[in-house]
Amino acid sequence: MNKKIMRILVCLVVIALSSIPSAATAAQKKPYCGELKNDVGPFDYIERFNLKGKLEIVERHHFTSDVENLIKGNTSGTPAGDLNYTLRAWPNHHRALISLFKYSIREKSTRIPGLKWPVECYFDRAIRMNMKDVQVRSIYSAFLTHHNRNKEALEQLQVAADLEPDNATILYNLGLMYFKQKNYGKASHYAKQAYARDFPLPGLKNKLIRAGKW
Repeated sequence: MNKKIMRILVCLVVIALSSIPSAATAAQKKPYCGELKNDVGPFDYIERFNLKGKLEIVERHHFTSDVENLIKGNTSGTPAGDLNYTLRAWPNHHRALISLFKYSIREKSTRIPGLKWPVECYFDRAIRMNMKDVQVRSIYSAFLTHHNRNKEALEQLQVAADLEPDNATILYNLGLMYFKQKNYGKASHYAKQAYARDFPLPGLKNKLIRAGKW
C-alpha cells in the first residue's frame, strides 16, 4: 500500500472516531446509485497502470491538485463537479474518494451541490466497480464510522482484512476501532498483528499502554 495513502487512511479513521455523527444521516435510506456504465467509462482504478492515457486525461482536466485539496473546481465552480466527473469515469479512484469524504466532512453534508448522487452512492459505485478493492473498503469504513454506523464500518474493514490478511494498515485501523469501543482484547490482538508486519505508527500501541492493556 502506498505510504501516503496508508497515512491518509489512518488519519481518516482517527478523524471519524473523534467526530460527532449526524443521527439523521446515519438513518438515511440508501438511494439507488445509478448504473456504472456512462459516457466516460467506467474504468477500474486497480487497472490504472494499464490505462495511463485515460487516467491522465481525467486527472489533467478534472482531478487537479486544487480539486484534490478542495481549493476550487477546475471545470466547475466548486470541486464537486470535477469530483463527480472523476468518479463517474473512475468509480474506485482512491484519492478522489478520500477527497470526497473530506469534502462531506467540511460541508457537514452527504448531499453536496454539484454531485449527481449522495456521497455514499460513490462508495456503492466504487464497490460495484471492483468488490476486491481493499482501499475502497477502508475509505468507506471511515465514512461509516464518521456517521456512527460502527457495525457496518467493522464489516467493511473485515472484508478488507479477509482480502488482504497481511495488510498492516487495515489491521491497525481494526485495532483503533476496537479500542474506541473499549474492546481491548481485540484492539490488542489487531495491534500486535499490525506491528508484527512492521506498521510504523505508534499511536495505537501508546493508547493500549496508557490503558494498561498492552
